[in-house]
Amino acid sequence: MTAKRTLLIVIMSVISLFPFLSKAQNLSLFDKGVFINKTDTLPYRILLPLNFNPAKKYPVVFILHGSGERGNDNQAQLKYGPKLFLNDTIRNKYPAIIIFPQCPKEPDYWSNVIRKPDSNGKEVFHFQAGGEPTHSMRSLIGLLDQFLKEPFVDKHRVYIGGLSMGGMGTFEILRRRPEVFAAAFPICGGDNTLNAKIYAKKTPVWVFHGAKDNVIAADHSIIMVNAIKAAGGNAKLTIYPNDGHNSWDDAFAEPDLLPWLFGNRR
Repeated sequence: MTAKRTLLIVIMSVISLFPFLSKAQNLSLFDKGVFINKTDTLPYRILLPLNFNPAKKYPVVFILHGSGERGNDNQAQLKYGPKLFLNDTIRNKYPAIIIFPQCPKEPDYWSNVIRKPDSNGKEVFHFQAGGEPTHSMRSLIGLLDQFLKEPFVDKHRVYIGGLSMGGMGTFEILRRRPEVFAAAFPICGGDNTLNAKIYAKKTPVWVFHGAKDNVIAADHSIIMVNAIKAAGGNAKLTIYPNDGHNSWDDAFAEPDLLPWLFGNRR
């Protein structure tokens, strides 16, 4: 089955279910889809706007999960973030298509960052300037391109964000497709500062991190924001002084996150 046909089947199945869907905030409202292109396969979950009308155009938000949610169950990636977009008030105020793709298990990774343990066994991240995409990043770009072909997608309002490994993936896809995204929000991620000049002037970013993060140091976010600003870009930084690695909880609870996100257009 082609990626195009798979996508259309998912969309039509969701539309047919609308009269019967409960308004309760449950993850089953995210329908299941799979992007398939030759040897590339990427499961994803999709939430369409209330009263979805394929004749209209909607913004699209891609959310990239962390390393702990990798797999092929097409479920684990919904652990963090989806409840924000299931809120009825949010859905009415910001009608949008929300997509949570799922990265395969180890050794795959959204970013092509090199991960090596230091002398104490702690994982250290060496971010690359350029380089080939991972299998999952290549699939993610394929999924993105597939949706960009759909007439119901507003090409001026495509957004991306992610946490931890997904924060790294957010930075990376910005440099691989710098012409696409209207705004991005990497959470506790990182990138090579040399890449900042590629997307700095094209995409506003709001970067989040916990000051006490002992998995991915906050310095990774701080230096990226500084690099983006130095390259003439628009970057905001929020450091939560009492947060460890789970700064995504506070980031998704930010009252200004969605107004800021959807307030940006290309």
